[in-house]
Parts: sequence; C-alpha cells; structure tokens
Amino acid sequence: MTPNSWFLLLRLSDYTRASIVKGLLEENLIQVLLLNKQDSSYLNFGEIEIYVPVHLKDFANQLLNKALLN
Repeated sequence: MTPNSWFLLLRLSDYTRASIVKGLLEENLIQVLLLNKQDSSYLNFGEIEIYVPVHLKDFANQLLNKALLN
C-alpha cells in the first residue's frame, strides 16, 4: 500500500491500549499499521498512531464506537 492509502484512525499514549485496538481491528480482518512515536527513554512522551486502509476507515470507526459502547 502506498502512504496515501492509509488513514490515521487514532492516537493513543498507552501502548497496551493501542495493542488492544490493533487486535480488535485485526480480528475483523482490517490491516493495521502501528506507528510508535514514543520517546524510547521516557514512554510518557509521544504517542502511538494507528493507521488503517483508507477504504476501511468507516468500518474501523464503527467497530471502535461499538466496542466503546459495550
């Protein structure tokens, strides 16, 4: 996939939560790209960005919204 074919779905500061979101999306057959922008020495600086294919962004948002309501 080209860089323009990815959509920034979410930014989180907690790697554990980012991994949970990644797992939820992958369980639903959505390819996920995690970009860890956290400082390697001080993990409270920076964020983890979660990207999904542009054509699946609406489905991914629906899954996240449904998961947050439960």
